[in-house]
Amino acid sequence: MAYELFIGLRYLKAKRKQTFISIITLISILGVMVGVTALIVVLSVMTGFEEDLRDKILGVNAHLVVLELGRGMKDYKDVAQKVKKVEGVVSATPFIYNQAMLSTENGVVGVVVRGLDIDSMGEVIALPKRIKSGSLEGLRNSLQDKYTPGAPLPGIVIGKELSRNLGIAVGDEVNVISPSGTMTAAGPVPRIARFKVSGIFEFGMYEYDSSMTFISLESANKFFRMGDAVTGVEVRIRDIYQAEKIGKDIQERVGGPYYVRTWMDMNRNLFSALKLERVAMFIILLLIVIVAALNIISTLIMVVMEKGKDIAILKSMGATAGGIMQIFMIEGLVIGVVGTTLGVLGGISLCAALKEYHFIKLPTDVYTISTLPVKTDPLLISAIAIASISISFLATLYPAWQAAKMDPVEALRYE
Repeated sequence: MAYELFIGLRYLKAKRKQTFISIITLISILGVMVGVTALIVVLSVMTGFEEDLRDKILGVNAHLVVLELGRGMKDYKDVAQKVKKVEGVVSATPFIYNQAMLSTENGVVGVVVRGLDIDSMGEVIALPKRIKSGSLEGLRNSLQDKYTPGAPLPGIVIGKELSRNLGIAVGDEVNVISPSGTMTAAGPVPRIARFKVSGIFEFGMYEYDSSMTFISLESANKFFRMGDAVTGVEVRIRDIYQAEKIGKDIQERVGGPYYVRTWMDMNRNLFSALKLERVAMFIILLLIVIVAALNIISTLIMVVMEKGKDIAILKSMGATAGGIMQIFMIEGLVIGVVGTTLGVLGGISLCAALKEYHFIKLPTDVYTISTLPVKTDPLLISAIAIASISISFLATLYPAWQAAKMDPVEALRYE
């Protein structure tokens, strides 16, 4: 064992007269540990929240959307077939997107109406998995061109919050009103169609659960007078982070008046804000580690002052300035490594406890989740550990340099 390492480790063990220095060393280790633990837990929670939000958004929306310049897409079947041949695409389905009003005995609310192809939409969005009551089978009853008494009503699926707000349940009937209506000599006349609630879904986001409804593609086509056109084609891909690349491939294949939007494009502001918030939180919490590093500096300065005679003797015996620097750098680095290791273990353990026991509850009427979501990222934890050890190492440089330039004659003069 090199003498620098031996002496550096030896100085960490306090003698009876140096108990105060040992306490300061322990405080430095605890400071690094607390800072690293806080960084891991907070950033893991923020990463978990971002992932949970992304999953909920992608549960109700497709990864990619192919649209046509203008009001609608008529040759959507050909477009869907072309899209499915692109590498990385899992499935594609047509959809209609429009706004309307939902009317019941309890009131009227504005909603988004989405027309879906019942047979293929389950391969693109997670609606079938989110049905809490009822089913999607009622959507197969398409809207008739002319209402026939006794004929089954077309089905509509609404969100859980919307059903609460209007006081309706599966089996109840509602009126869907299109404000654009039909043009007459006297002006536009709203179109009204009677639907039967066949299912209630819950995506876990208030915006979706309170304002979104689903009907069949055929019913939406007839109700909104779109002829044989749809709004566009929704696409699901294998790797959501390849959306930009696959979007370009789809654009090249379909060409023409079509354009592609990815889930990143449609939610860019939201996820950019979350990313910026996470970076800001990383910087803020890293200040805790920097404060702990200041404790390391003060500890090493006190050790240098206490070990002045030892440094002079070592230099008299032939120790170089570089060797003296290494002694105190090793001592400070050990403090940083031990504190970081304990912090990483503490952070991972606390994250595991949060994920397993959910002992922190959130009000569901305020947040879209009931407990803190936790996602531990090995790369993030590694970056935190490296940053902590690097800061601890930098904190050793000044005290070690002060020790290295100490004059042995001056140190021993009054001994």
